[in-house]
Amino acid sequence: MYEELENFERNHDLVEPLPNCRPIGTKWVFKNKQGENEMGFCQKEGIDYEETFAPIAPSEAIRILLAFAASKGFKLQQIDVKSAFLNGFIEEEVYVRQPPGFESARFPDRVYKLRKALYGLKQAPRAWYVRLKSFLLKSGFVMSSVDKTLFLLSRGGDTLIVQIYVDDIIFGGSSQALVSSFAEQISREFEMSLMGELQFFLGLQIKQGLEGTFVDQVKYTRDILKKFNMGDSKPITTPMSTNTALDADEDGEAVDQKKFQGMIGSLLYLMATRPDIQFAVCLCAHYQASPRTSHRQAVKHIFRYLKFTTELGLWYSSDANHAGCRIDCKSTSGTCQLLETSLVSWSSRKQGSVALFTPEAEYVAAASCCSQLLWMKATLSDFGLRFGKIPLLVDSTSAISVAKNPVLHFRTKYIDMRFHFLRDHYEKGDIDLVHVVFANQLADIFTKPLELQVEGIDNALIKGEIESQWIGLIAFLV
Repeated sequence: MYEELENFERNHDLVEPLPNCRPIGTKWVFKNKQGENEMGFCQKEGIDYEETFAPIAPSEAIRILLAFAASKGFKLQQIDVKSAFLNGFIEEEVYVRQPPGFESARFPDRVYKLRKALYGLKQAPRAWYVRLKSFLLKSGFVMSSVDKTLFLLSRGGDTLIVQIYVDDIIFGGSSQALVSSFAEQISREFEMSLMGELQFFLGLQIKQGLEGTFVDQVKYTRDILKKFNMGDSKPITTPMSTNTALDADEDGEAVDQKKFQGMIGSLLYLMATRPDIQFAVCLCAHYQASPRTSHRQAVKHIFRYLKFTTELGLWYSSDANHAGCRIDCKSTSGTCQLLETSLVSWSSRKQGSVALFTPEAEYVAAASCCSQLLWMKATLSDFGLRFGKIPLLVDSTSAISVAKNPVLHFRTKYIDMRFHFLRDHYEKGDIDLVHVVFANQLADIFTKPLELQVEGIDNALIKGEIESQWIGLIAFLV
């Protein structure tokens, strides 16, 4: 607290309070506890300030960077900016009382006029982002056209990549001299509290080695097992039984909703490195509004599976093929994307519309796959990777016919127009729709419960041991 106050005093001025000035709210920024009925800090009527949002890197972008760095053989470094929000400039005129017990001996009745942002202000994250972005752009970096938190610097054939997440900065590049120069430059501009090889980031434990990078959440897994009294539970080998059929179970016994939601929330965060629990967790999450005993038992089943697989994580190899991306979806659309052999993105979700026949469901899922492919293509272009026509592999010949043949109007008259952009990109040559047999699908684990006999496939996918069979970006659709 004293350290924060010293930084605060260096960045703001003590001035006489304005006449007729009254406080509009009080916020203790060191530790903010809320009661059951409190709303927290929110904007109030009559208090005018501009947009307060700040760009946040999606988890897929972090994993893409980890996979790319592993494939190129360079290690990522981490910087944590000390009192980062105090570096951002704000446009509004804001005055702050001196904290009780920490008043100035000379001017106890004065107030601080803010010259820079303050922890607790809604504007603070955005002000810090604008300040950091300005510094990077002046230093010669170019901001990604897709991800506004990704910055790249090219110099003499070498590339330096900087990914920011609020006050955490990840960076690395093909030239150690370029990396060292940037570290020295940013440490002169901002006061650093942590600098070194990336090891722990947003709850992810990251181990970088010569053969690749391993990402896991072992500590977090053990913590949530202990939190929900599942540490001594009997371990099992699958996250959900194959004969499990969850429904609303309106006649079942109701359980504590807040605790059930806490269990689901903890598992949702764990999915950052555990795609094997994606389908089971998302299925259980549908019943958070009115959880029953059957739903809680399904969630406990997942926790028992975690007890059996605590050490699992993502393996990003450094000796893979050039760049392979495999995506597949179902009516409960399941997708997974790989950069080379490194799993970087996945999802399992219900489709937003009801399909009248199977090819329509496949067609809608293919449109989702196509949009994800285009995003990945644009993102990877910032890393210097270029792709031509991208194969999108579908196991339904009828869905392929709907996309390729505009004459089949009787099959498509009920499909929402927004999904027909798939046909547009096929005609433009951005994607190529190709049939693939069901046995070669990779994202089956995102569309149905895992069977014990396919456990080997699941583990291979998680560890990144499935070899790429295609060059470039590829989409699988089931």
